[in-house]
Amino acid sequence: MNKVIGLFAGSLRKESFSRKIAKAVAAMAPAGFEFKIISLDDLPLYNQDFDDENQVPESYTVFRNEVKAIDGAIFITPEYNRSVPAVLKNALDVGSRPYGKSVWEGKPGAVFSNSPGSISGFGANHHLRQSLVFLNVPVMQQPEVYLTKVNELFDEQGNIQNEEIKEFLQKAVDAYIVWFNKNSN
Repeated sequence: MNKVIGLFAGSLRKESFSRKIAKAVAAMAPAGFEFKIISLDDLPLYNQDFDDENQVPESYTVFRNEVKAIDGAIFITPEYNRSVPAVLKNALDVGSRPYGKSVWEGKPGAVFSNSPGSISGFGANHHLRQSLVFLNVPVMQQPEVYLTKVNELFDEQGNIQNEEIKEFLQKAVDAYIVWFNKNSN
């Protein structure tokens, strides 16, 4: 049976660069693995009252079950104001609750950040890693994945047109598979 790796694109915009990167990465899954894009579109902001009062939105339940079913995670994040987009942080929060029932526990992860600017999502990458440490998600250290000038990477169909970037992403995916195999339960 294939190992399933969830891909989480931290942007809701329909022409999101992170979503386009997720599509490209999904096509790079090696034999024995399935890469599945998991939507963050329908998650209301986390509110502990939902869990405490047994009024959990259906979208939380669907999301939590999807994350429970995956074996690992690759987070593909843009940078908003030198940090993680709210939609991605919210997904971490929804999946980590109720306390003691985190769906993230021990799933090997990786962070791929991107930006139209030259800093390439460095702040978001490192802020996300801080949250993942608390959630006990072992995060791949190398290669670090920072994609700069992401607004210039895609053709009109949303495909990566730069061969060097495709090769780099493939190497990162290959390294993640090695990381996953060393760190999966």
